[in-house]
Amino acid sequence: MKNWWYYYKWYVICGAGLVILTLYLAGNALGIFRKAPDFSIAYIGETQLPQDTVSALEQAFASISGDFNGDGETIVNIRQYVSEKQSPEAVYFEYASKIGLIGDITDCESYFFLMDNPQAFQNSFHVLAEPDGSCPDELDFSTEGKAVAWKNCPVLAGLELGDYSVTILGQEASGQNQELLSDLYIGRRCFYTEDTVSCLTQCSDLWNLLLSDAAVDLSSVKTGI
Repeated sequence: MKNWWYYYKWYVICGAGLVILTLYLAGNALGIFRKAPDFSIAYIGETQLPQDTVSALEQAFASISGDFNGDGETIVNIRQYVSEKQSPEAVYFEYASKIGLIGDITDCESYFFLMDNPQAFQNSFHVLAEPDGSCPDELDFSTEGKAVAWKNCPVLAGLELGDYSVTILGQEASGQNQELLSDLYIGRRCFYTEDTVSCLTQCSDLWNLLLSDAAVDLSSVKTGI
């Protein structure tokens, strides 16, 4: 054994290191070694949000929510589902985005939806909840009372989100995150089965907090599919 170890020890050490590295990378990819988010927000739009905006949103929502799952840390996850209609590969972006969003809804990943076109979203997925959190009637595809304009929600419009900076085709663009988000709408999902998001009660309480002083006025909501 000593003789075998003398000749093969570095093979064993390198092999063990490779196994550990593989397990580490796989665990990170699957989220095994990362803390689960307390809740997720799905952004559905035609244009991807800058990373600065995403980071500011995650931190801001974390500051007004709390440690829902009791793991000692408040983590909010923004999931982007973007069609990128201005891109030459628009059809592929739109298909991949819709598949990802279907998976999100099926697996009950996101409780909140941040949208640039809530009517189109409701027409396609019919999961925006009524004001009391229940599911709409089978033929009710309206967004009345099911979404609120960002700018009409004092809690959201009052968040300190700072600025963003992004490079597009070699050109740098910048602006205020609040201005970028001002034309969006936020809603929450309903559940047609017993499967729900984790920490459902806390997410519902947060929704009530967001709307505590909100003026629900959807007269300017975009329509279409």
